[in-house]
Amino acid sequence: MLPPRVVLGTAYYPEYLPRESSDRIDTDLDLMAAAGITAIRVGESVWSTWEPRDGVFDLEWIRPVLDGAQDREIDVVLGTPTYAVPPWLQRAHPEIAAERRTDDRVPWGIRQEIDYGQPAFRFHAERVVRRIVSRYRDHPAVIGYQVDNEPGVLLAHNESAFQEFVARLRIAYGDVETLNEAWGLTYWSHRLSDWSELWRPDGNSTPSYDLAWRRFQAERTTEFIGRQAELVRELRRPGQFVTTCLAYDRPAVADVPLTSRLDVAAGNIYVQVQDGLERPARPSRLEPGWIGRSVAELMLAADRCYGSRGEPFLVTETNATAIGGSHQNHPPYDGQLRQLAWAMVARGARMVEYWHWHSIHHGAETFWCGILGHGLEPGRVYDEIASVGAELADAGSAVAGLRPDVDVAVLWSTEADWALQFQPPLADAAGAPDKASYRSIVEAFYAGVLDAGLRPGVVPVERLEAAMDCPAVVVAGLYVASDAVLDRLADYARGGGHLIVGPRTGYADLEARPRTEVAPPRLREASGVHYLEFENLVDELPVSGLAGKAMRWAETLIVDDADVVAWYNHPGGGRRPIVTTKRCGTGRVTYVGTVPDPLLAASIHGESRLWAPSVTALSAVNPAGERLWFVHNWSGTAVSVDPPLVLRPIEPGPVALRSIELGPIESGPIELGAWDVRVLKEGQ
Repeated sequence: MLPPRVVLGTAYYPEYLPRESSDRIDTDLDLMAAAGITAIRVGESVWSTWEPRDGVFDLEWIRPVLDGAQDREIDVVLGTPTYAVPPWLQRAHPEIAAERRTDDRVPWGIRQEIDYGQPAFRFHAERVVRRIVSRYRDHPAVIGYQVDNEPGVLLAHNESAFQEFVARLRIAYGDVETLNEAWGLTYWSHRLSDWSELWRPDGNSTPSYDLAWRRFQAERTTEFIGRQAELVRELRRPGQFVTTCLAYDRPAVADVPLTSRLDVAAGNIYVQVQDGLERPARPSRLEPGWIGRSVAELMLAADRCYGSRGEPFLVTETNATAIGGSHQNHPPYDGQLRQLAWAMVARGARMVEYWHWHSIHHGAETFWCGILGHGLEPGRVYDEIASVGAELADAGSAVAGLRPDVDVAVLWSTEADWALQFQPPLADAAGAPDKASYRSIVEAFYAGVLDAGLRPGVVPVERLEAAMDCPAVVVAGLYVASDAVLDRLADYARGGGHLIVGPRTGYADLEARPRTEVAPPRLREASGVHYLEFENLVDELPVSGLAGKAMRWAETLIVDDADVVAWYNHPGGGRRPIVTTKRCGTGRVTYVGTVPDPLLAASIHGESRLWAPSVTALSAVNPAGERLWFVHNWSGTAVSVDPPLVLRPIEPGPVALRSIELGPIESGPIELGAWDVRVLKEGQ
């Protein structure tokens, strides 16, 4: 369904231009073609343009864009506009407004203010989708559809949503006595005698309730997007794909079930550029969130996109220049856009699409800037993206559909993230609950893999078997887990794998109830260690035996039959183990009872394989079976590195990649400039 190359794209909104600039479609498309941009995303944000009044449609406004794109061999991803409802629909059906709290409607004036489950919204959404897709499914430029945009932005507390939640609980548990037992509702006199007594989620304090509520909200998002995808499939031309644009941090999104309803996974990857991309990483001024704050978080975001379906994916939005609000003006340094594009391709991206083409002159995202600034003239950003377009064209199919090599698979659990948002184990600098606890734990271990010079990957726990062929698996922060998952992890180690277990893993069952067995539950025998106590660390504590420090959390490990690898001196006195290891069958289990700092997270993996402190070297295999290496220098200082294997330039055609010298590299150093990247083929 996708072109046999990596697509370089941009979101394009000529309808947003001021009237005096509205005649520049041909100019824009000519500039795109000259820059090697081969796809545009259009139409997903303007329902009121497609349908200015109830039942009155204007479907022709986009035709000049589609025709012009076809003339220049630019593909089009056509959006459905259901995330931004028109004023006439809001006024006619005020009940479609979502409630973030019971009886507290989201005020109109933003976007995504609606409750998916409202019949009036569903009717009008399906009607406009049918009209748009039916009108343009046969247009030669349209290669696929993006349904909606960044779904799952809120947890709808509307009456109908709550009643649906109760109905699903009745199906799942059968009767209130079963629910009372499963959720422990004897506590604080919460036992129910009838389903009508279940309280609203607004004031809930029960962890099991919260996890069930989050699952329900994610199911609603999956059902809404899945229904749109089915509708488009009924109407589309053969060969066209269906996806949506995921923001993976949305509160009502579970990416694995949602992307299973699509043809290809697609997500947003935004990153803190400038010194935020420097390696070794420096502390970020940003809190954990939708902006990746380091190279490790960039790679983790891309690996999550790949992991959703275990296959190549689309990047539907990424930095062109400064992103965020009017106070966040940090455009990338020279070379960084090129680095980012190739980093995403290295992790399996089939499309890299910038948000967006021209900076917007109206509305909330005025200073979320595009490839062209408000003056609409090409400049430094345009020129660098044009260089990316030229390189991707030269590389052709050699870099499309890559399967990243993985030395260490890092498990990801959306449900564990939800559970640890509700009961965070970590405190922030002010001592308040850190709702990003799960991310902080997993990101520390993921970054350690990268810092050790190894090749990480992300496998969602729903696709656990995909990790079982990897040499090593990291499972950290997996607070909510089934017996079957924990037993499979132990079997993996017994069968020859290296299982690296981090804090809080397996502590609670699928109802978010702490297990009644000694921790680490179901992994004690395999790991040769257990603990009865745990504590927050106010200060970072140096460890002995390995480099680095223990941060934020410590489990008081008691050794059964494991070997102690690292220990620390407890502030209350005595030396305590913090990293242990044990042979398990033909494999090994390493237990890490803390959140490791960067040095400790890397040293867990033994001797460093880094080519240089500022350099990452990741590889992937293309459909032709060729292994490609992507060597980045994440620094403003040039560096020379000696690769531990024979690499040679990719030569997809008469012109090699612009960053590569012609001729094989049999031995000797690879020269990398400031903020540079090289793409090389592994020699035979």
